[in-house]
Amino acid sequence: MSEVTRSLLQRWGASFRRGADFDSWGQLVEAIDEYQILARHLQKEAQAQHNNSEFTEEQKKTIGKIATCLELRSAALQSTQSQEEFKLEDLKKLEPILKNILTYNKEFPFDVQPVPLRRILAPGEEENLEFEEDEEEGGAGAGCPDSFPARVPGTLLPRLPSEPGMTLLTIRIEKIGLKDAGQCIDPYITVSVKDLNGIDLTPVQDTPVASRKEDTYVHFNVDIELQKHVEKLTKGAAIFFEFKHYKPKKRFTSTKCFAFMEMDEIKPGPIVIELYKKPTDFKRKKLQLLTKKPLYLHLHQTLHKE
Repeated sequence: MSEVTRSLLQRWGASFRRGADFDSWGQLVEAIDEYQILARHLQKEAQAQHNNSEFTEEQKKTIGKIATCLELRSAALQSTQSQEEFKLEDLKKLEPILKNILTYNKEFPFDVQPVPLRRILAPGEEENLEFEEDEEEGGAGAGCPDSFPARVPGTLLPRLPSEPGMTLLTIRIEKIGLKDAGQCIDPYITVSVKDLNGIDLTPVQDTPVASRKEDTYVHFNVDIELQKHVEKLTKGAAIFFEFKHYKPKKRFTSTKCFAFMEMDEIKPGPIVIELYKKPTDFKRKKLQLLTKKPLYLHLHQTLHKE
């Protein structure tokens, strides 16, 4: 074993133990972060094409399966209604496999498959790539099923502890209206809270992949817990919703459109907000409506106050 590989395995092992420790201590946000970071590192190694890797194709496949299990555990920690949860004791069975990956030759203990590593671009980055959004409208995704795979995890965070006199906000993302809803592959929404300069005021959250699509709607039906008390948000802040989907021809995840909600729109009950063309304009200075058709992002707000 080379020094490079030995060091790599040590880093993976340390990351695995950190995540499992956070998990066992009930520090779920930290555990989810650690699991997802490690899963991404493992996915990259599992799909690396370089010739200087010491891992065989079979070992890479096992590494990819461990990454899938990390994502499943991460998803289980974020779910309130999962019936087939991937438990911590299950995950711990994988630590010796990862540690001894160069000599491991038994059957993998869980029936999972490696997850394809997908390139996720920063807002606006896809604008630098030479392609037209419309080129896919005729074909890509036209034959995909009405339901999306439920196992793709998001990065949703739990509700903050309540404080006397302070208000917490839960936003239920119900659905988004799009003329080509049926062509969107693995769509999800990234939720962030920005100040007037586009600076994050809370951690960014991703929904899981949409639950289903129907006619011109992609349905999510998922709750987002705002990670700051409403009274503590700065003047001029806004909550952004970026709709993202996977482009198989380009092999990356792209932002299709975005919407935002300003502070004066925070009130209990349903709300529909307009959709704007990418790239996401967090400073809200050059906004262009996505369409003239009556298609919107449908939300429902719930305020919690002690």
